[in-house]
Amino acid sequence: MPEPTVYLDHAATAPLRAEVVDAMLPVMREGWGNPSSAHAAGRAARDLLDAARERIARALGATPREIVLTSGGTESINLAVKGAAWAGSARGHRIVISAVEHHAVEGAARHLERHGFEVAVVPVDRYGRVSPDDVDAAITDRTAVVSVMTANNEVGTIQPVREIAEVVRRHRGVLFHTDAVQAAPWLPIDVDDLGVDLLSIAGHKLGGPKGIGALYVRRGSNIVAQQHGGGQERYRRAGTEDVAYAVGLATALDLAVAERPATVPRVAGLRDRLAAAVLADGVALTGHPTERLPNNLSVVVAGAEGGTVTTILDLEGLACSTGSACATGSAEVSHVLTAMGFPEDEARGAVRMSLGRSTTDADVDRAALLVPAAIRRAREAAIETVAER
Repeated sequence: MPEPTVYLDHAATAPLRAEVVDAMLPVMREGWGNPSSAHAAGRAARDLLDAARERIARALGATPREIVLTSGGTESINLAVKGAAWAGSARGHRIVISAVEHHAVEGAARHLERHGFEVAVVPVDRYGRVSPDDVDAAITDRTAVVSVMTANNEVGTIQPVREIAEVVRRHRGVLFHTDAVQAAPWLPIDVDDLGVDLLSIAGHKLGGPKGIGALYVRRGSNIVAQQHGGGQERYRRAGTEDVAYAVGLATALDLAVAERPATVPRVAGLRDRLAAAVLADGVALTGHPTERLPNNLSVVVAGAEGGTVTTILDLEGLACSTGSACATGSAEVSHVLTAMGFPEDEARGAVRMSLGRSTTDADVDRAALLVPAAIRRAREAAIETVAER
């Protein structure tokens, strides 16, 4: 029997923190009122919701009025991209995104394309970095919104968001959105410092619950609601708010901010130690070598399928992935690696190991033994498959 699982897929989701559960349970038991109701139970729920919104805003350098609670990162992203595009449609029907955006951004953009919008895709370099100059060149007087992620979910590359924001600001009337879902646990997020108009986060990447996220909307920025019904969230997102989950998101975000100074260097050190054991002949790092998330170790394995490597590791009790969890099971190679210039045969060798605050030295010790062995076995299996043909 394999030993207990070594979990190296925090980029897909982080384990729900005990502190978050402890904060949510009393709200589930006692704060069950509808925060839109005027009676005592509703007022009590509203007080809890307002306090959670204020904590989320403070952690992002925003004001409570600028925070829209959503069902997660995907809805936050869709509300930002679609909402800004429709709000700015009188200006023009052009959207600018990077070639390595999460499927939520790409999918929202392609949906708008079917409704008459033009989608401009900005290329990246071999490290997955976007050039601010390329963004500048892609913006025209018909552009409504630009969306470039803070850090990539597959290869961990950190984008020059501040510089891109400066470029976008030169084009009056264009809104700039950044997907900070992967970045929020690891990087300081201050919306004024970044200079963005819209920013998305998700609870479950932070050790909070799934099913809750938030969208920052800079005061004065207009978006069109994508979900209709009641007047919740200042008419920007209809639907009764989940107070307990809002408290969970606020708690997880507070913990991430407070612990970041200690967590980031520790996890980066563990990541680097694992990289030293994994990176060898035929195993190459993907993403930027230094401007990358501290928990991300993404590689391509020559001579083996990434899916075979991760399956072998799973049977040995180590959880990791081939890339975005949202694309697991897809026969297509990673659009991120393709945009970075990797040929299809190389991209199929992708393996992503993402560490988290709960990762231990013992986890890395075990992974340092299991991963090279799994790569050897996957290569042997590939050779046998070719021989059988």
